[in-house]
Amino acid sequence: QVQLVESGGGLVQAGGSLRLSCAASGVIFSINAMGWYRQAPGKQRELVATITRDGRTNYAGSVKGRFTISRVNAKTVWLQMNSLNPEDTAVYYCNAAVSRFQYWGQGTQVTVSS
Repeated sequence: QVQLVESGGGLVQAGGSLRLSCAASGVIFSINAMGWYRQAPGKQRELVATITRDGRTNYAGSVKGRFTISRVNAKTVWLQMNSLNPEDTAVYYCNAAVSRFQYWGQGTQVTVSS
């Protein structure tokens, strides 16, 4: 079992920055990859960025060059978000992949005003 807790969301003006943090607890040695997904109102949840245990990263095209995912330690992942725009407004969810199982945090709201 893995538990995930997100923090760092909030309200920011367009062009601003935020950093999201995800803290994992439980059987963290079994985590293969961690990542961030987001879900805007009326839309499906979509991938934002992922990072594997050995540091390989993957980004959605819409955030490439603006967002950076990093693994601070074995149990903490950051998502640095720069040059935010209103289209980035969503609930952001932390995800951990353990074997064939997926674990999710409860989400943190990010709102970007124009």
